[in-house]
Amino acid sequence: MPPGSAPRMFEGEHHPTLSNVIQLHPTPSNIPKMQTGQFISCDWGTSSFRLRLIAAGGFSVVAEVKQKDGNAAMDKAFRENGGRDRVGYYMDYLGEQLRALEEAHGKLLKGLPVLISGMASSTIGMKELPYKPLPFALDGSDLEMESLGETDGGNEVFLISGVCTPDDVMRGEEVQIVGSEIGESAELQLMIHPGTHAKHVEIRDGQVTGFRTYMTGELFGLLSEKSILAGSVKKPEDHSGADDAAFREGVRTGHDSNIVHSLFLVRTARLFEKHSPEANFRYLSGLLIGHELRAVPEDFAGNLYLAGDEDLVREYRLALETLGITERVQLIIRDGDAITYKGQYAVWASHQNRDHTPRGVKS
Repeated sequence: MPPGSAPRMFEGEHHPTLSNVIQLHPTPSNIPKMQTGQFISCDWGTSSFRLRLIAAGGFSVVAEVKQKDGNAAMDKAFRENGGRDRVGYYMDYLGEQLRALEEAHGKLLKGLPVLISGMASSTIGMKELPYKPLPFALDGSDLEMESLGETDGGNEVFLISGVCTPDDVMRGEEVQIVGSEIGESAELQLMIHPGTHAKHVEIRDGQVTGFRTYMTGELFGLLSEKSILAGSVKKPEDHSGADDAAFREGVRTGHDSNIVHSLFLVRTARLFEKHSPEANFRYLSGLLIGHELRAVPEDFAGNLYLAGDEDLVREYRLALETLGITERVQLIIRDGDAITYKGQYAVWASHQNRDHTPRGVKS
């Protein structure tokens, strides 16, 4: 995903019992099995950087480094330092983080490939790569990927680009779709990826055929921090889910009414002491998520994949239940972290096989 800096919607605990919710993670047919060895996963978003050493045997995380130096901060620093050799500037930073990963692991990582997705392939990233126009295959075999050469430490760097429609784009979510273990079907399947810029993805016959972006998370951040509503909401300190009723109310109102009017109800709910500031925080969250979920077709009854940040997935799951959508769809939940590095590996492996130049994952 691509990552964002907007505040998360309320992280209240809620675990509805739904017979049609699947949270199993079988080995997917579209993701090659790692027999031996390791690779390095890099999820480089707009406002965050995450480097993971991934091992064979279930794609387990062996070591990890996290930083706040996302591509926006890197781009600003690059320009302030003269703006020459963008790839080299980013590769130097990547080399520093690889050394930190080696320290965390306690061993040298020379020779392991580094697979990068996210905003690193954008105009503010290490190198802009062209978008792949839809459709694209669920196995990632036709996504754009480019080798940027090796770091000083001897790690070849592979950059994976995003995808586009005539009027929409994504960078980062494409590898997460590949890693989500979505089976081929002639019937329409949907995937919802919550976040700063949520994605609703259409899948059919083993291909991603369409998607739309919803600025739900960014709007929540702006409204809860910088608008007149900021004085009417407060993020709860605990995760008890005590304000689920307010969230559900917001979901139903946001889904069924004019959102431009409904947003002002957040203010009047405090003026008339209908909600506490904490409950109002949940209510605002529900309004926006409920309005976004109007996009789920009323007659859709197939597989609906929900993947991303655990707390946001919990909120969207509750919203889908509130609207009765979980009663007619097969809801399948995927872990947002695992699908990133599984998808990166699938794209890399398919390119290695296609190019007939295997530079296998090294032990």
